[in-house]
Amino acid sequence: MISSLFIHWDPTPELFRIGSVPIRYYGLLWVIGIALGYLVVRYQYRDKKLGDDKFEPLFFYVFFGILIGARLGHCLFYQPDYYLTSWNGFIEMFIPFKHHADGWHWAGYAGLASHGGTLGLMLALWLYCRKMKMHYMDVLDMIAVATPVCACCIRLANLMNSEIIGKATDVPWAFVFEREDMLPRQPAQLYEAIAYFVFFLLMIYLYKRYGKAVRRGFFFGLCLTEIFTFRFFVEFLKENQVDFEQSMTLNMGQWLSIPFVLVGLYCIFCYGRKKRQ
Repeated sequence: MISSLFIHWDPTPELFRIGSVPIRYYGLLWVIGIALGYLVVRYQYRDKKLGDDKFEPLFFYVFFGILIGARLGHCLFYQPDYYLTSWNGFIEMFIPFKHHADGWHWAGYAGLASHGGTLGLMLALWLYCRKMKMHYMDVLDMIAVATPVCACCIRLANLMNSEIIGKATDVPWAFVFEREDMLPRQPAQLYEAIAYFVFFLLMIYLYKRYGKAVRRGFFFGLCLTEIFTFRFFVEFLKENQVDFEQSMTLNMGQWLSIPFVLVGLYCIFCYGRKKRQ
């Protein structure tokens, strides 16, 4: 009887096409996530009486920082044996095309890693702050308030793509990813999406209620800590993404999450404390 409750999941990845270029749920949800983050950060800039001349260039830095970082993160952390061992593979790191026997074909950026995206974003914001003459941590704090809603959309994109699947299970709410196999599995992408949306609501509440009272670095630290702590534990419910993880005690996602959690805890409890005292 329980098996009748399983959710059979097999949505088509494409929403529609513009000529020969497919518009996929994956890319669309990435754009929606960044757009929602854009609106949240714009509200904070106006709340802090920061001019549009400082805000307008931000989207450019954020978009390309996340995209380039996430793409390189996936290629270098998870598939270096493919992307760094051939000239075609190296080129595929940077362009949305994949090489086949009959030539190059549009593939989109099918591999994106959240850890790489976070690093790319932090580097891009550092460049932005140098250009705009703004305090780096002030900008990180504002971006941190919006980050969880973007992360939520990205995990929904993974769900629509039937990727980053969970381990086999018999829980009543299991998903059967028909494009992978017919086994009921943990909907780990949905767990993360729900968690990140809750984190977003928490960040908005804390900003509205205590935004002017907390130390510089608090929101950035909280964002890193909550997202990557949850990421560390939810990985126990996921299948490994690449073969070399089979021999690892913790998988790549968990090892990469630990430094982010440590940086987050430092920013919450230690950053700026001496200056305030």
